[in-house]
Amino acid sequence: MSGEEAMMDRRLAGTRRVDLELMRTPPPKERADAARNRVKVLDAAAALFARHGVEAVSMDAVAAEAGVGKGTLFRRFGDKAGLAVALLNERERELQDAILSGPSPLGPGEEGAVVAPSERLHAFADAYLNYVLDHLSLVRMSETASPGARYRIGAYGFWHRHLTILLDQRGDAVPDGEAAAHALLAVLGAEHLTAMVESVGTERTRATVRKFFEMARA
Repeated sequence: MSGEEAMMDRRLAGTRRVDLELMRTPPPKERADAARNRVKVLDAAAALFARHGVEAVSMDAVAAEAGVGKGTLFRRFGDKAGLAVALLNERERELQDAILSGPSPLGPGEEGAVVAPSERLHAFADAYLNYVLDHLSLVRMSETASPGARYRIGAYGFWHRHLTILLDQRGDAVPDGEAAAHALLAVLGAEHLTAMVESVGTERTRATVRKFFEMARA
């Protein structure tokens, strides 16, 4: 790669980073007391979900565990799906941070590093699988709360844009990166992964999804 090409690549990388940054859901702006209540609720929900399973825990139980009024809980989170989204936000931001500025191949690596788009694509599949399978019930609830809920969640736009960028860098190998990104993300839907895990188990699910992403790398 010539010096001019390397400079152009760095400029494009900076543009892509800004593009992705704009798609992130910003942390909530709130008063100190509201922030404390939010942490209490999320800690209580996480503990109850881990102890009893997501489906068995009611909003009333979360309010009681957190020591807040039911009205406060419902006003803040709406329903259990809203609570699931709030719980997942921090995990999603950690993954997004790694994609934007973390070590390669998931992230861009050190300044000036050149990481093949195909390697970053594969690293994304592994990292996202880890995230979803570790929180499968919560992600499934957040994505299926209502028709199309998954596509209204801010993080979906981030994942889709990231994959589109990587696929477009593949050139003629992937002629329509935007459409292909939707197809790849469909395989990572929590409802779909739940059915796969229940049918063939976690390890076969991981292996098959990875193979699907490898086809996009070819």
